Formats: sequence, structure tokens, C-alpha cells
Amino acid sequence: MPKVVSIHSYRGGTGKSNFTANLATAVAMQGHRVAIVDTDLPSPGIHNLFGLEPEQTGKTLNSYLWSESSIEDAAYDIGDSLGIGEPGKLFLVPSSVKADDIARILKDGYDVRLMNDGFRNLVKALQLDFLFIDTHPGLSKETFLSIAISHVLILILRPDKQDYQGTAVTMDVARQLNVRKMLLAINKVHSKLNPDALKQKVEETYREPVAGIFPLSEDVVQLASEGVFCVQFPDHPVSQEFIKVAQRISEA
Repeated sequence: MPKVVSIHSYRGGTGKSNFTANLATAVAMQGHRVAIVDTDLPSPGIHNLFGLEPEQTGKTLNSYLWSESSIEDAAYDIGDSLGIGEPGKLFLVPSSVKADDIARILKDGYDVRLMNDGFRNLVKALQLDFLFIDTHPGLSKETFLSIAISHVLILILRPDKQDYQGTAVTMDVARQLNVRKMLLAINKVHSKLNPDALKQKVEETYREPVAGIFPLSEDVVQLASEGVFCVQFPDHPVSQEFIKVAQRISEA
């Protein structure tokens, strides 16, 4: 049965899109058919990590939401460029980065029900094993939909008081929406923090498992979103942590 995995954070700046790109790629490398949908329509960006330039994307998620194309026509096969071999596949449905399109979304919004229909159509048309949803930070009716339909919800937080409080709010909402499985990922962890103690503290606080702890890495920062880290540095400890989380998602 295909799994919908939503990657969400209460605040921006947590590294959500980078996390989504690396985790989805790691899952695809395990031989699964995977697609990512960038639902962060007001501030899209995940396409940069895959080297997908705006001029290469004639159709986007916006095109589907405005009834200008099917959602599968806005799905780009990016697996070959990453060296993902069969049977694994990786697709990306980007959002438009055109200023006029972003302004239209901000002004008029969109029919949230179309998003749900689009997810279902995409899973069927591309015969997906996993659909990853890169959400817009914070809570809104759009993110409620992504959370509600998720088989797995991964909440990203930094070891920061604002993130702790925001994550608590998000988890309360997710529980009210009866999310089937929640996992936590702690990102940008300073080297002076004890990972084991941090993991224990977070799990005791939220009563949900921590799937991975990712250090604040200069190597990740230096890549500057110009590529998928786990592809370029497969033996790096950060990449190995993504592989571990990917395995956990595959078995969930």
C-alpha cells in the first residue's frame, strides 16, 4: 500500500526542504518509487536541491491547482540525474517561483480539496510506493490537509525553545486529526549537546519517538542547497543518519 509521508515544521529555518529532499532520495535509493510534492506554494525552493531550474518546469503544482494541467504532467523524473537505479524512481512536483503566481496564491488561495485529489491521482498515475509532501511551515487549513492524510508525519525541530513550543502545538493538532504515526527529527544539533540525552528529553516531553538526530554540519551548509547531500557525500555521518531514517520509514 502506498504511504504518504508529510514533512513539517512549526517554524521556518529548520531545514525542512533539505531534510525532505535527502530523505526521499534515500528511500528511492532503497528501490522504491517515490515522488515529492512541494506544497510550500508561498515560498517554494526544494527544486534547487535537485538542480531543476524554473525554465525547465513549464508545468507546476500551480498549473494543476488552476486546472491548466494534470498533476502527473507537472511531475518531473529527477532520479536519473541522481544516479538512482531501477527499480527506484524519484519524481518532483515543484511549485511555481514566478512572482505573479506566488502573488495569486497569496491573494486568492486555492481549493484545498483539489490537493487531496491530486495526491491520489499522482500515486495512481506514477504507481508510487511513497509520496512525500514538503509542507509550508506553521499551521493553516492547507497544512491540516497534509497532516490529516499522512500515514507518517515527521516533525522537524531544532533544540530551541520556540521550536519546542511550536512542535507541542503541532502535535496536539496532529493527535486531534488522528495521524496514524508521528516521528520527530531533531536538526541542527550543536556539537556541545549530548545526542542521547537530547533524544531522551524530547521523547519524554512529546511521547513520540525520535527517528533521527542531525548535527549542525558545516559540510551541509557549504553545499548551499546546490545538490542532495546524501548523494554527493554518501559516507558522511549526516547521510548515514538519513539512510537510517529512510529504513525506518520503509518499515513503518
